Amino acid sequence: MLTRLLLLSITLTSFIVSAQDLAIVKYKGGGDWYSNPTALPNLIVYCNENINTQMNPKPQTVEVGSIDIFQFPLLHMTGHGNVFFSEEDAENLRNYLLSGGFLHIDDNYGMQPYIEKELKKVFPNKELLELPANHPIFSSAFPFSNGLPKIHEHDGKQPQAFGIFENDRLLLLFTYESDLGDGWEDPEVHNDPEDVREKALKMGANIVKYAFEN
Repeated sequence: MLTRLLLLSITLTSFIVSAQDLAIVKYKGGGDWYSNPTALPNLIVYCNENINTQMNPKPQTVEVGSIDIFQFPLLHMTGHGNVFFSEEDAENLRNYLLSGGFLHIDDNYGMQPYIEKELKKVFPNKELLELPANHPIFSSAFPFSNGLPKIHEHDGKQPQAFGIFENDRLLLLFTYESDLGDGWEDPEVHNDPEDVREKALKMGANIVKYAFEN
């Protein structure tokens, strides 16, 4: 137990002094955590060119239960299907978020019921709350007066952004029925119009800027 606490303390210190960067979360359960392979590299290029970040153009992959997540102020998670967190995974993610980390979960379609269930392991006493359109994450770099933009159509539902808070700090963002990651991918993957891709990238830049500065 003492060894684990010492390791966590060292990791938290490295987290606090780490450079701005992000990583992809690998999780258990059989869901395709690796979907949208060109999305984050494209978002990183966009952010480095437009909001003055200096992120590594090749995002690393980290397992949700690994202490490696503490090296990154921002984690990105996506997929279409099942998600499973062990108790150790949930504890690790909870410690990461409460120590200053930020997690963006982008539902790539079909992820919602699984991730909502697993987040209850992370924060049993917290609920996902819908963010109002005037939340600062929608204007941190580029203004979105109506909140989360619609990027890819699935079921004809309105896009929604949900969050988990600790006091007033947003720890986690769950984007639903928007599919930002599809808009970040290479143009030929989904053949989205350029203005739609631009909206997705701008909203992604907002998330990055907000996570790095809050």
